Amino acid sequence: MCGIVGYVGKQKVVPILVDGLKRLEYRGYDSAGLALLQDGEMVIYRSVGKIKELENLLWGKDHSGHIGVGHTRWATHGRPTEENAHPHTDCSGSLVVVHNGIIETYLPLKEKLRQEGHHFKSDTDTEVIAHLIEKYLEGDLEGAVRRALQEVVGAYAIGVLWKGDPQRIVGARCGSPLVVGLGQGEFFLASDIPAILNHTRNVLFLDEEEMAVLSPEGVHVTNLQGEPVAKEVQKVLWSPILAEKGGYKHFMLKEIYEQPRGVRDTIRGRFSEETGRIYLEGMEAVEEDLRRARRIYIVACGTSWHAALVGKFILEECSRIPVEVDYGSEFRYRDPLLGEEALVLVISQSGETMDSLAALRESKRRGSKVLSICNVVGSSISRESHAVIYTHAGPEIGVASTKAFTSQLAALYLFSLYLGQLRGQISPDKARAMLQDLVRAPQLLEQVLRQDEELDRLSHLFYTKGDFLYLGRGINYPLALEGALKLKEISYIHAEGYPAGEMKHGPIALIDEDMPVVVLAPKDKFYEKILGNIQEVKARDGIVIAFASEDDEEIADRVDHLFTIPKTSHLLTPLLLAIPMQLLAYYIAVRKGCDVDQPRNLAKSVTVE
Repeated sequence: MCGIVGYVGKQKVVPILVDGLKRLEYRGYDSAGLALLQDGEMVIYRSVGKIKELENLLWGKDHSGHIGVGHTRWATHGRPTEENAHPHTDCSGSLVVVHNGIIETYLPLKEKLRQEGHHFKSDTDTEVIAHLIEKYLEGDLEGAVRRALQEVVGAYAIGVLWKGDPQRIVGARCGSPLVVGLGQGEFFLASDIPAILNHTRNVLFLDEEEMAVLSPEGVHVTNLQGEPVAKEVQKVLWSPILAEKGGYKHFMLKEIYEQPRGVRDTIRGRFSEETGRIYLEGMEAVEEDLRRARRIYIVACGTSWHAALVGKFILEECSRIPVEVDYGSEFRYRDPLLGEEALVLVISQSGETMDSLAALRESKRRGSKVLSICNVVGSSISRESHAVIYTHAGPEIGVASTKAFTSQLAALYLFSLYLGQLRGQISPDKARAMLQDLVRAPQLLEQVLRQDEELDRLSHLFYTKGDFLYLGRGINYPLALEGALKLKEISYIHAEGYPAGEMKHGPIALIDEDMPVVVLAPKDKFYEKILGNIQEVKARDGIVIAFASEDDEEIADRVDHLFTIPKTSHLLTPLLLAIPMQLLAYYIAVRKGCDVDQPRNLAKSVTVE
């Protein structure tokens, strides 16, 4: 949560900070602010609301400063007010801090600092960092930051600027992501890559308890004990244009339409159609662990958790290993049965989700091998895993995940095939047939997208409804959960997803003539059961919106509204169902006038617990 950006170089800093904050606004948009050094003085601007409010505040002002930090906030401690907006200052106003994370010990620290004579102006946990640095500041900013952070317990990524050292920015991280961008005589600090893509693709990813000092001369990285740390420069392959809207009205719509490409890029170069072999780079390091694994835990949050539920069906069918799916926020608190015979698979778009990262670390501590499926190269989860399968969806800016989800499903399909072959459960002939299905999937996704006008029409009929019910069976019931989540996230309409067989165990009480029921009804082994569920809904005057197979000639007369998807393998049906679920939610939210890219109260990456 929250977005940080910093710059030191030869260009005017304000336009760079504002542009970076716009690209980070998906991380939080309750308030925003920036600070720069101008003619030896600290100049600070803060505003409540989205970045455009900060732009209005800056309108007509010409600042020539070349060093500064900015922040866009997702509120944790303290309401969204100007006083609680970042940057936060020390007592003198000569030092500022921007912060992403949560300081767990801020209350006792705040009370102690008050007793020592410090005056607080906000309700945030962040302000204690500024006063702690001030306490130890004796001419050495880097040393003061280091001493201050040794007193802090919690998660943080920070950027610090002091007018007493006007050529340097100090950044540090523990539990929250921080990236350093390397330019020619200019350097950048950011919470996430999109903020700096327009300026450089060469980056350093700070690891836990590392500190970076940025100046016009370069970047110096140490640990919190002051010992130098050698960092490898990584080149980001994302094109800056991928992070732009590209003519679409919203990032979410653009990302929905990028899904065929995202799936193609995720599977490309990772298999041989001729032999049926799967090639996953880096997996050889854990091959023996995969062979002897007796159970698999998949850990994820939000939409990635729904991908994990689909993955359970695919993995168990392909490898014949029992699979459990856990929320990252619950996993380590239930004392899971980990060890050498347990494999843990962590799924995360950002690779920085705090709950999933904590589960990963607990799994390693207990002796389990950890794999991850992740979209961001160099992220904390990818770096700390024993092996990683990268999705290649490109940057996902819309808060509601779309293309990351389908890319995760493609990666899970590949991994399931790989594991099934490794354990002797899938023959070369079967692998070749399954790969042929996967190769056709992007083309089928494009076919589904060409029917988007039907979903726009449906949205016109249902955007005023207050409740929705989503039903699915087998491998498709997680898509009912995902469809309901998408609708809730971006339209604020209450929606529930259920396995269709559970309808009679409670949800059926909700069904009446005003209740739209979205039923996922592809022609698979559950088809007759689903038809029975549809009859039960219609008997109670419910409105049925069915998503069915294009060759289904029976269902049309039984439902109120019908959308069809191409026929494919039952294991890939969730991939095709994802798009109409996303588009229906998108068009309903647009008709309601909601901000689909930045829904209220949500942030893209949940980097605090």
